[in-house]
Amino acid sequence: MSGTRSTPARGHRLDIQGLRAVAVSLVVVYHVWPSSITGGYTGVDVFFVISGFLITSHLITAAPSRGRDLVTFWMRRVRRLLPAALLVLAVTLVLSRLLAPATLWKDTALGAVAASLYVENWRLAGQAVDYLAAENAPTPVQHYWSLSVEEQFYAVWPILVLLCVLVARRLGLRLVHVLGVALVVVVVGSLAYSIHATAADPSSAYFVTPTRVWELGVGGLVAILVALRSRASAEPGVVGAQHGGDGGVAGLPPVARSVLAWVGFAAIGWAAWTYTDATPFPGSAALVPVLGTAFVIGAAASGAGSPTQLLSSRPVQWLGDVSYSVYLWHWPIIVLLGHVAGERGVLDSLAAVAATLVLAGLTKRFVEDRFRSHPRGLPLWRPFAAAAVAMSVVVGMGVAQGAEVDRRQDDAREQVRAALSGNDPCFGAGALDPELDCGPVQGDTIIPDPTQAAEDKSDAYADDCWVYRPFDDLTTCTYGDRDADVSIALVGNSHAGHWLPALQSIAEERGWRITTFLASQCFPTDAMIQLETEEFRRNCVGWGEKVQKATSGDAFDLVVESTRTGLPVVSVDGRAESYDGWYDGYRSYAKRWLDSGARLLVIRDNPFPQSTVPNIPDCVAEHTDDLAACSAPREDWEIPDPLADAVRDLDTPAASVADLTDFFCDDTCYPVIGGALAYFDSSHISATYSRTLAPYLEPSLVAALEQPR
Repeated sequence: MSGTRSTPARGHRLDIQGLRAVAVSLVVVYHVWPSSITGGYTGVDVFFVISGFLITSHLITAAPSRGRDLVTFWMRRVRRLLPAALLVLAVTLVLSRLLAPATLWKDTALGAVAASLYVENWRLAGQAVDYLAAENAPTPVQHYWSLSVEEQFYAVWPILVLLCVLVARRLGLRLVHVLGVALVVVVVGSLAYSIHATAADPSSAYFVTPTRVWELGVGGLVAILVALRSRASAEPGVVGAQHGGDGGVAGLPPVARSVLAWVGFAAIGWAAWTYTDATPFPGSAALVPVLGTAFVIGAAASGAGSPTQLLSSRPVQWLGDVSYSVYLWHWPIIVLLGHVAGERGVLDSLAAVAATLVLAGLTKRFVEDRFRSHPRGLPLWRPFAAAAVAMSVVVGMGVAQGAEVDRRQDDAREQVRAALSGNDPCFGAGALDPELDCGPVQGDTIIPDPTQAAEDKSDAYADDCWVYRPFDDLTTCTYGDRDADVSIALVGNSHAGHWLPALQSIAEERGWRITTFLASQCFPTDAMIQLETEEFRRNCVGWGEKVQKATSGDAFDLVVESTRTGLPVVSVDGRAESYDGWYDGYRSYAKRWLDSGARLLVIRDNPFPQSTVPNIPDCVAEHTDDLAACSAPREDWEIPDPLADAVRDLDTPAASVADLTDFFCDDTCYPVIGGALAYFDSSHISATYSRTLAPYLEPSLVAALEQPR
């Protein structure tokens, strides 16, 4: 049986505890059942506002006036947050080593190191900019990005408050007035940048601190407003923001407070139910849950008919109490359970939630509460020293795990060099050559080792040959003999780049020159595709125009194009409805090439494992003894290629199509072919396998070069 508490203890806000429970529930439900509440990620924004309010309230009540005060504040944060956070990181590292595939060990280790240093948000922002890294399987520690944002705020905000204290004293002003002006500047500046960055580069904008500080700042502004109307003043400029008065912003009657609080919860709920992964966020969209949370906190409604009457029940208050530990535990459990149970069923999901609540309750009681208090007389440096030791242990565990993967990768590189320098015609693509008798298609080995697969990419990556968002330049790289008689342009996105090793092998033997014109995600077409922003969309088309200008006529002996057509056409609902737009855009673009006198060879896009397997190296690492689990019927992976169809339909000798699908699939498509790991992620061909395809691509290149212009 659950009870309610209608009268909060002094300084204890039942509505805020309830908000915490709501926020963590949104996040957990979103991660466990993402389709049930598509905007549940906004629970993080609710947490940001709460944190900004509570921390600012504390800093106003006990305003720092010297360096020791800052140390005392940070010491409290260390005791409050680090023990549980570092415990979960350490346990997660151990469990990931035992339960997750080896392909995830290094990324998890690097994430744990970044999380323990509270810079995981910047690490994820960097990966978000990298198209291929953004496709990586999620690590069990990436949810620490939001904690990183908060800790960075906690590191800087008290310093700003101290500066405001000094300014207020010097000018004879009240602290709340000076601090309020400073906060308004921070909130307005951060919000403006958030709106700009979300429009300009939404992938990284989601994680970086400057786009999120305004959310904590809004909570701080609520604390300032509460302080201004508080009657309990210890001295001019210092007021009891959280403990004085009734904790509300405005002197409204109880009914009005209840209405304001319900409006706030309605805003939070509306964002959670209507927002999706496609909503540009944070930007202006974050105003809804942020202001909704500010309304609830500012109203401080606790009377009859207020939301607090519902939120004050013991289960809700308990969930609010353990919300920090719930947030820490839920994501590692969800991710690691996926590696144990595969696709989660209803019982698996319920078990994950139950395990999260149990571990959170234990962590709150035996870790959070145990380390929260500071024994009288204990030197200030002791908690910092203990935290430094604990952080060193977690960082050391992460470094050791990463070093183990590095050793495996070194061994894998030697295996690749040995395999490619050998004379085994059945290694790699030869295993599917009908003229060879190679035995089982998948072979007896796996080269490279799945842990090294993410690095088994074409030289275009190491040589930085890509044009990235906002696609406003033209980057090229040249390989082979610069004085060659035959020059080839390789054009497209990452699904063109993975053919570079095959082309290099052929060029090395024949003395040809290869020049790359590659973009990440964007592909050359007359159709406008649905990139994140209008600028990206326009610039992508503009990049295609630059590429065509540089490769038209007799600039090259042959243009080789291949593309993953992965993004829908603008104004079309999805990929399935985009085929006609893709086809028309490719056809008109290719026709201009041909009209200029260029020769064109299109390599049909390779089979697409992501249709059934999220990541080939991860799957292979988990099913080394049963690779059939990572295979699929040909019809599942062989997807339409509008570029190949459009060029084939031009029906001219100057344009041809090379289709190497038979060297990935017979009736079945394979992750490992002739002992070679065919993909380095969910769809990109490994450099090792690409090189084994060279003998089967070469005839199409030679034939295309012999055609009249």
